[in-house]
Amino acid sequence: MDPGDPTAGDTTAGDPAAGDPAGDAAGDPAGGQDPLLFLQALQPLWSTRELRQAVMLSTKLKLQPELDVEKMGTPLLLQDKVNLVERYVDGFPDLQRRLLVLMDSWCQPDFDIRVVARQHLKVTSLKLEKLSPKVLSRQVLHLLERFGLDPALCPNVVAQQRLAALRYLCYKRFVERSMSQENWADHVQDLVGQNEWLQEQLLKLLTSHSDMATAAQCALDLSLPEARLPATVAAELSRLRLQERMAEAPFEDRRDDYYQLPVARENVHFLASWEDLARHEEELLQPGLVGVDLEWRPSFGTGGRPQVSLMQVAVEGHVFLLDLLVLSQTSQAFSQLVLRLLSDPSITKLGYGMAGDLRSLGASCPALAHVEKQLRGSLDLQQVHRQMRVVDMPAPSVDGTKGPRGLSLLVQQVLGKPLDKRQQLSNWDRRPLSEAQLVYAATDAYCLLEVYRVLCRDPTRFHLSEDLAKSLRPGRSQRPGAREQPSRQEASALPQQVPVAEGEDTTPEIQARAFRVVCDSMLQGLARSLRCLGVDVLVLGTGEDHRRAAEVARQEGRVILTSGLPYHKLRAQVRAGRCLSVDCSLKARQQAKAVLRHFNVRVTHADIFSRCQACNCDQYLKVSKDMMKQLMGLSGHQESPSNTGDEDAQSKDAQEPGSAPAEAPGGSTYDPPCRWLEASDLQASVPGTLGNGTRLQLAGVPVGVLRRPGLRHFYCCTGCGKVFWEGSHLGRVTANFHEVLEGPPAPASPASSPS
Repeated sequence: MDPGDPTAGDTTAGDPAAGDPAGDAAGDPAGGQDPLLFLQALQPLWSTRELRQAVMLSTKLKLQPELDVEKMGTPLLLQDKVNLVERYVDGFPDLQRRLLVLMDSWCQPDFDIRVVARQHLKVTSLKLEKLSPKVLSRQVLHLLERFGLDPALCPNVVAQQRLAALRYLCYKRFVERSMSQENWADHVQDLVGQNEWLQEQLLKLLTSHSDMATAAQCALDLSLPEARLPATVAAELSRLRLQERMAEAPFEDRRDDYYQLPVARENVHFLASWEDLARHEEELLQPGLVGVDLEWRPSFGTGGRPQVSLMQVAVEGHVFLLDLLVLSQTSQAFSQLVLRLLSDPSITKLGYGMAGDLRSLGASCPALAHVEKQLRGSLDLQQVHRQMRVVDMPAPSVDGTKGPRGLSLLVQQVLGKPLDKRQQLSNWDRRPLSEAQLVYAATDAYCLLEVYRVLCRDPTRFHLSEDLAKSLRPGRSQRPGAREQPSRQEASALPQQVPVAEGEDTTPEIQARAFRVVCDSMLQGLARSLRCLGVDVLVLGTGEDHRRAAEVARQEGRVILTSGLPYHKLRAQVRAGRCLSVDCSLKARQQAKAVLRHFNVRVTHADIFSRCQACNCDQYLKVSKDMMKQLMGLSGHQESPSNTGDEDAQSKDAQEPGSAPAEAPGGSTYDPPCRWLEASDLQASVPGTLGNGTRLQLAGVPVGVLRRPGLRHFYCCTGCGKVFWEGSHLGRVTANFHEVLEGPPAPASPASSPS
């Protein structure tokens, strides 16, 4: 940890194992005493900026109802300590609602957070950009879901989320041209409603994305108030009404450009009752190949988890569309049938992104909450797609826009034409479904069967191994470590070169120091954790356009790590498997482990601290203790009375950034190989400055550390000038990441440089 970090000392916030300043009070939290006495005791803590202690004490004594949540919460929010605020209101619904109303008020248009900050100058963080409406909105949405509260409490956040969704829909309709006018208007009408501010924003979007005629057509379809329309749009709207021109845009009819469902329409069955389901049960559960897909109404980030509306099951010559809006709520037998289908290893389930689909299915149907753990006999074609190379089959754009992505791209590469995705974002909760929706849903499931068969016939054409299982990561259908062998029925039904049972992880392994990523600016903690393990990580600057990540990824061969809505935009701009959505509900350490496992990255003890966590540099200079004393003296960092106290206490308080144990495992002193700093490496005119212009951060070195027995040298990052020394941090990092570390500890490894 950098002692200059304003958040230093709060690394245990929210950790139930952390020390509790309130002691071991039992029974009555206030011990039978007058709560006012304890409230008075809190005042000195608050006035001296001991915010964490004040929160933990009031939480321990359950004094929250006696305190003003705005007074307690505002300073913590200004210091970006949302985890402490969350802990403070936990268990008090009224306080939770008041907190969210406060945070939402900071998200209203044109609100200036600096006005609030000026009222709390003693506690305000230096990084107010962390309190931007975008960041606060994300935090509010997290707390809404965490506490299960009504989004109506936060109208400003909801409006901002809806505006983001409107921007996305306008992009899909007018730039990418992948949505029909009917589907677009359906979603936009739900988002805007009678909200005048959103109507105004929509009009601005329409006039910026389209001509007056199109804007007028949209205004007509959405019944926007004519009085609020720009004069030119209103005039065009009047002309439209006179002519009764309601025609669709000319790009709607393009059937020949897309893959067509090779199944007769009468063989697409919509099943909306148990009787319908029972009539086709034998066909649904017959051993062999089935394509499985799901559809749900898109929320565009404005709601919680999506509720699945439709489940498609494709078999040879038939597609069954299961109406989950009815079946999942009224029929327990439906859940049992689906579970039998998914858990039967003699039925080979083909999907694309199956893990996410199954999580959505479990969230929509409680009886199937853990179905992913019971999945057997499956093959995720998304994993196959990541291994494919199709150098002789380019993916051309459609209509001059960006080319197909995901399953549509796979279908184009294997079958020659992409999928028509114009119904993808339609309203799947609407009943009856339109004919176009029924055909789209059936096509999405049936194409999986045809893609699979072509890949099986000629895997070398797509640069896949004869045994595809050896080029895939294990899917989600088995518990870690479990190995499933294909049944005799399954083996006889499928081509031998593509076994469907997932085996051990045989994805090509990559060394930590060869793994290169670019991170979203909101994943700073993940970036530091990965750098700590030797991964080459670039991080976007605050406010930097997300598209920059795709540009860097393409130029430097990096993987994109992001979260939220940007993921859907970024993954379309890089090759399959080169963009990963990170779960922001996890802590940085857990995120790092998930990323390493996903990409099969091998981390050894020698990789720890091979990079500077602050600047990503992998070059250090070793500085002797004597030279460090000279440098600190020349730079004016002399020992003062405040630095003459107990050395151990000082070093403990400083939390020596990235320090490593003085004695490495095996008894050898920690000593990574790197070049010694020499006088010639320093600029004579500027004390403490390297020849490359980097100024050593000597102010971050407590003078007491120089007197530590056994400490022989320091390490200086040549990129940013941070100074590190031997301590206890290496042991903590090794313990925190022991699950992903391979091989025995290496005390003399070049990766042991503190970071």
